[in-house]
Amino acid sequence: MNMPVKIEYFKNPKNGELTQSQLDDLARELDAIKQEVLDDIGEKDAKYIRRVYSTIRYASIAGRACLFAGWFPPAWVLGTGLLGFAKIMENMELGHNVMHGQYDWMNDPKFYGPTFEWDIVGTADNWRQTHNYKHHTYTNIKGMDDDIGYGLLRLFPEQRWKPGYLLQPIYSIPFCLLFQWGVAIQNLEIGKVWKGRKSKEQAKKEWQPMQKKIGKQLFKDYVFFPLIAGPAALPVFTGNLVANGIRNIWTFSIIFCGHFTKDVEVFPKSVLENESRGHWYMRQIRGSSNLTGSEAFHILTGHLSHQIEHHLYPDIPARRYRKMAPKVQAVCEKYGLNYNNASLVKQYGSVLKRIVKYAFPFKK
Repeated sequence: MNMPVKIEYFKNPKNGELTQSQLDDLARELDAIKQEVLDDIGEKDAKYIRRVYSTIRYASIAGRACLFAGWFPPAWVLGTGLLGFAKIMENMELGHNVMHGQYDWMNDPKFYGPTFEWDIVGTADNWRQTHNYKHHTYTNIKGMDDDIGYGLLRLFPEQRWKPGYLLQPIYSIPFCLLFQWGVAIQNLEIGKVWKGRKSKEQAKKEWQPMQKKIGKQLFKDYVFFPLIAGPAALPVFTGNLVANGIRNIWTFSIIFCGHFTKDVEVFPKSVLENESRGHWYMRQIRGSSNLTGSEAFHILTGHLSHQIEHHLYPDIPARRYRKMAPKVQAVCEKYGLNYNNASLVKQYGSVLKRIVKYAFPFKK
């Protein structure tokens, strides 16, 4: 008879134990930080996101124009770089943040979260379900947050080991290069279909809007623009391909640094039992990690370099996180919670170590 395996969940010794009274106080202080910003949100935030929108538009137009002269190598390099930059900004600083409802108050259809669609093969509706709801509600809860390993990688000892994980240091490379495709199919939950825990009919129903979006994206980047480029069709095709690859690598790197670094924790489903707001705040802090860098770096990450602040305040305009961060860090220090903050090199290095280490059946 098979006995259930008891999973020992890692607890970072850098995090102290809090009483319910302390958790209530933690929630009040973090709520106060949010309210202070809410009281100040206004036209300057609207101007910022409009500038972001314009920057993306002009960079995309300039990049595609340069690619039309892509037979000249410097033009191809410049065009590919500009287009890659535009795609990164569109996905991270514009799309991701708008879909969180950070700018719904503007009543501008271009920045309205529930109807925004982005420049990626995955549908915005799927993202709003898998990311905005499931990931942000059940952050780092094993069996509920599908972002833990994306169904492909074992990144924590709490995940059950399978022989196939031995290959993850290899297949994580194409996963990084093709990251938008992983995001696109995440909501299909193919693993559950294989195991019979999800019907094929349901998967087919969910596939239909995805199929339409994928076709639209592939046609735009790899048929329409190369076709109208005439003799420059090949440089345009390869430029679009590389620009998408640049965006995929960048988003993979930044997103994986958000919850898979050295000191982050995963949690059992039992944490949801009578979880107070203070408990929820604490879980977001203990399950997230930040990146240090310049203002330009933070903008390029869509301010996901402030992953802790983003998970505490997902509907606050992300440009505000930089000024909120010192106050959040002070609250963390006051209550003995680790404020996980380090450079991209250090954090990403610890992610790569996880990918290699937990390819093997280590339990610690």
